[in-house]
Amino acid sequence: QVQLVESGGGLVQPGGSLRLSCAASISTFSIYTMGWYRQAPGKQRELVASITSAGTTNYGDSVKGRFTISRDNAEKSVFLQMNSLKPEDTAVYYCNADGNRLVGFRNYWGQGTQVTVSS
Repeated sequence: QVQLVESGGGLVQPGGSLRLSCAASISTFSIYTMGWYRQAPGKQRELVASITSAGTTNYGDSVKGRFTISRDNAEKSVFLQMNSLKPEDTAVYYCNADGNRLVGFRNYWGQGTQVTVSS
């Protein structure tokens, strides 16, 4: 049973920082493109950041320059460092694992962790 377990969410003031972590129980973790998505109330889920097996990163326009995604294949984990947080960053953040043809294009989601940016 594959699991993605997020942690690190919480309440932070505007301008503050948080670091999200996602631990994956995937034996072939290094093959997967890992991503962070978020969904705010009444809005569609959107890509925040992703990182390929080769380490290539991609960011949503609204978080460029503020958020950094990284991965540790030995620990089967992916991280999201969030700086200069804004109230509009408030959302549930989800970890995603997106596999390629080598693993049958399997795709997994975590349960999500709440991030609230408010004074």
